[in-house]
Amino acid sequence: MFTVRIQSGDFDAAAEAARLTQGRTDIGAVVTFAGLCRDDDAAGGAPLVALTLEHYPGMAEEEITRLVGEARARWPLLGATVIHRYGRIVPGDNIVLVVTASPHRGAAFAAAEFLMDWLKTRAPFWKLEEREDTNDWVAAKDTDDEAAGRWE
Repeated sequence: MFTVRIQSGDFDAAAEAARLTQGRTDIGAVVTFAGLCRDDDAAGGAPLVALTLEHYPGMAEEEITRLVGEARARWPLLGATVIHRYGRIVPGDNIVLVVTASPHRGAAFAAAEFLMDWLKTRAPFWKLEEREDTNDWVAAKDTDDEAAGRWE
């Protein structure tokens, strides 16, 4: 089973992993990564109040589905779930979930890492940081591009 969802509501990582593996005896490894909204102090600036994520409907699902297809071509995946939230999210809330299933752990870990690295750079999402004193759009980070570049 390969699932991609873009949603405003929260998700349950354990339930998603269980859904992916239910009734399967060929899966030997499941890797689950959940990305959370953190109260990043912006290098000593005002605390983060909320993060608003916007996306291009249809295009976001299509791009993430394409990335899952690329992961499937690289590793022996038996299933994957990618969920990305949009809307207003406060520190401590879930933002993104990647679950990969494979016969072996190495492939499951590599595929999950690959998907997260590419989600950060290729998925069409825009982030607005709401702080006590200002609102700013988040710029792309060189470190994210470098992480994704290692898969080329």
